[in-house]
Amino acid sequence: MTTRLSVALAAAALLVVSIGSGAADQAPARGAARGTTPAAEPRPAAGPILVIDTVKGQIQIQLFPAEAPKTVEHITALAKRNFYNGLRVHRVEPGYVVQFGDPQTRDMTKRERWGTGGSGKPIGAGEPSAKHKHVLGAVAMAHPGDPKFADSQMYIMLGAAPKLDGGYTVFGQVISGMDVVRRLAVTDVIKKISVKAGA
Repeated sequence: MTTRLSVALAAAALLVVSIGSGAADQAPARGAARGTTPAAEPRPAAGPILVIDTVKGQIQIQLFPAEAPKTVEHITALAKRNFYNGLRVHRVEPGYVVQFGDPQTRDMTKRERWGTGGSGKPIGAGEPSAKHKHVLGAVAMAHPGDPKFADSQMYIMLGAAPKLDGGYTVFGQVISGMDVVRRLAVTDVIKKISVKAGA
């Protein structure tokens, strides 16, 4: 009974996180849903690859356009117009998630608001899939309480968290550079995100 109540309260807290007039785009609270078995998902079929160049090295993410078409289209469009260039990592929870994608992170004077911004045009559709889970290296969209309001913020899993499955859109999987993901820290800069064809 106590466990169910704790999970319910943690989930409810996600719906009320806000600063000023905008709600924060959040991956779920750490205590609400954390897996214990960090099993990586099998390498998916060829498709677009998101290439993230950071100050710590490069990360490559295989995207899932078949299962999350609107999300992949939205993120790749942002990348192609250089939206992510120069942004900073704003959330790191060891063993859980690394999160980035807020344009306010370019400005250190706005640090208290980091995690509340986006491109201003939410995706408009939640695309959680039974096929892709929150495993080690999974890449999913943060949102302020409803997957359809996800915008530009994404998070990379540092471990498995099966309780998150179904509530967030997993739209990609790290296929190279997981060591880089693990080294990222808050304020580290995303130098560039680009898109290339899958191998």
